[in-house]
Amino acid sequence: MNLHERIDDRLRQFVERQHLFFVATAPLAADGHVNVSPRGLPGTFAVLDDHTFAWLDGTGSGSETVAHLRENGRITVMFCAFEGAPNIVRLHGTGRVVTRYDEEYPALASRFTDIPGARAVIVVDVERVSDSCGWSVPLMSYEGERDLLGPFFERKGEDGQQAYRRRKNLTSIDGLPAYDADPVGAMEA
Repeated sequence: MNLHERIDDRLRQFVERQHLFFVATAPLAADGHVNVSPRGLPGTFAVLDDHTFAWLDGTGSGSETVAHLRENGRITVMFCAFEGAPNIVRLHGTGRVVTRYDEEYPALASRFTDIPGARAVIVVDVERVSDSCGWSVPLMSYEGERDLLGPFFERKGEDGQQAYRRRKNLTSIDGLPAYDADPVGAMEA
């Protein structure tokens, strides 16, 4: 394993070439559930500077990452090379949730491709950067994106998206407060 002082140009290029990355978070409670989530819609993640990584967070069936970041901020983001030379890059840091209703959101979100159902930008202040060989990661070919999430949330419209988040994203599986930023009163959809 190699430690790096920052996300240099080589690491930035590797990160931004990937189609998929994984996000790991955990609650403080010893009996809480550790969460690992896949991310990676095209145009929705980037290295913002040598110590900052961010992604446009779409509405999902859960909200573990948001809940854990709200509770303690701890996060690790991992990229694996499934094509080309083997490599694994990990970004350890402190994350924060900038919801679509926060002042900072428009400027951050403008850096990414807009997606239906976007609920926040997750910003990671990177404290530790490492890479390792990735020799055990299998070679796999990228076939394309699944065109399911965008149309699903487009059909719901804004009110339906808010209602969906209130049904599925208010708390984590351990009962921690998660995504509760939507205005009260959106109709159930």
